[in-house]
Amino acid sequence: MIEVTNLTKRYGSHVAVNHLSFRVEKGQIYGFLGPNGAGKSTTMNILTGYLAPTEGTVTIGGTDIQKEPEEAKKKEQVEQVMEMTQITDMRGRLIRNLSKGYRQRVGLAQAILGNPEVIILDEPSVGLDPKQIIEIRDLIRKLGENHTVILSSHILSEVSAVCDHIMIISHG
Repeated sequence: MIEVTNLTKRYGSHVAVNHLSFRVEKGQIYGFLGPNGAGKSTTMNILTGYLAPTEGTVTIGGTDIQKEPEEAKKKEQVEQVMEMTQITDMRGRLIRNLSKGYRQRVGLAQAILGNPEVIILDEPSVGLDPKQIIEIRDLIRKLGENHTVILSSHILSEVSAVCDHIMIISHG
């Protein structure tokens, strides 16, 4: 489903991701675990096509994210996603006026749009209260039934609560 080969990201002389290679199979919840500054978010940003790697390749469903980004990130079906993430009642409000929990849900809704095979979430429960964390974890488990999910966190209990597999990243 996802193949990452020799992924490297440099910012000048600083190496944020250092020749990372891994494979994620379809229908798995996969967690990136590591301390702040380990390269988790940089890796996630490359997987989503937000950042370009210095070296290496990322393919999603056989599509190279750098060569065919639109094909790798198709989107549609807003109403269904709003119901799934329980944000329908907030439809008329500006995102900046929502609570942290609802802003996280909007972010999840954006990730789910288009019913992608792969959903990538960067620290999805950061800043949430305990009730919201439970709700987000339940939603992630539900998403894992029909999607491949990759999430990052620096909290072991977070990834162990929802992930089928965990990859530890340190110093890129």
